[in-house]
Amino acid sequence: MNNMKNKITLMQYIFLIHGVQMGVGVLTLPRELAEKAGTDGWIAIFISWSISTLASLLIIQIMKKHPNGTLLDLLTNYFGKWVGKAGTILFGLYFALLAHVIFIREALFIQAWILPHTEVYVTILLLSIPSYLIARKNINILGRYSELVFFMTLWTVAIYLIPLKNAEWLNLLPVIKEGWSPIFKAAKTAIFSFVGFEIAFFLYPFLHKKEKASMGIVIANSLSLLAFLTITIGAFAFFSPDEITAYNEPTIAKLKVLEFKFIERLEIVFFSFYLFVMSTTVLPLMYLTVFCTTRLTGNENNNRPLFLLLLIEGIYVIAFPPTLDQNTFLQQITEQFSLVLAFAFPLFLWGILRIRGLFQRRASK
Repeated sequence: MNNMKNKITLMQYIFLIHGVQMGVGVLTLPRELAEKAGTDGWIAIFISWSISTLASLLIIQIMKKHPNGTLLDLLTNYFGKWVGKAGTILFGLYFALLAHVIFIREALFIQAWILPHTEVYVTILLLSIPSYLIARKNINILGRYSELVFFMTLWTVAIYLIPLKNAEWLNLLPVIKEGWSPIFKAAKTAIFSFVGFEIAFFLYPFLHKKEKASMGIVIANSLSLLAFLTITIGAFAFFSPDEITAYNEPTIAKLKVLEFKFIERLEIVFFSFYLFVMSTTVLPLMYLTVFCTTRLTGNENNNRPLFLLLLIEGIYVIAFPPTLDQNTFLQQITEQFSLVLAFAFPLFLWGILRIRGLFQRRASK
């Protein structure tokens, strides 16, 4: 990413952002929304999409002021070297924490659904090898990978819709049965599913057609909106309002009813392909962690810091065998950081740059 010749196309830009948003949270989203707002939880997804899209467009407006550099270059240019370094450390830690939470959660879900007798550290080791081979490359390679995974897994949408022949759509009625208060509480949960658009701070300078950045990020958010709505409304219609909260991952549990003559346990096949989707969340986050690290050290080689990052992950899971509860606790901490860096920070920075611009224009008159 340090090489400015690594341009990405609009499609790669869209699928990179959309891929980061399609993390493991989508497996539990219907249950979490049902716990907060019952079957009205799907309305909260629209509210979260609106807020996320506004924050996304603010990011693009900010980056237009420094189109040939990332956020780190913008901070250095406007506020000085030390603010730039502080921003580098802050975003490096943020991406590292996000990558860690999702990487470990991915391994825990693999253990729960596919390899119940395999230790998590073995799964982490197996995941680390392809992760290293892909994430050490440039942003163009990651963009191509996200694009490939999107089209490679598109068929799973058709499979996911098959159980809806047994759905009870009356579960969704009446709409807004408990008022708006539970829906707004659920929106606070749903908004974290859209986290990931903030990588536009780092993708923008590499986008080949920058004039389409706003359109691209709206499309990326809208693709995620469509996916979350399909999964959530489908789960609400399939499970009864009380039953859905009994499943930790209703997105996968719903597929247990499917059985064909040529294959059993279709949910395992579905989940296996979903691992590729999870990788489009983890790999860009690892890459951005390494990118921030190389900016601090001045060494443009990604190989060593990425190797160290994966080595630390391996040592961590051996020293402190993770559990789903521990991972959920870390996820809740990460969500607080996300609120600040993905939503509050763009608004704050946009306001500061606007005020600064006004003063500069007055001073020049």
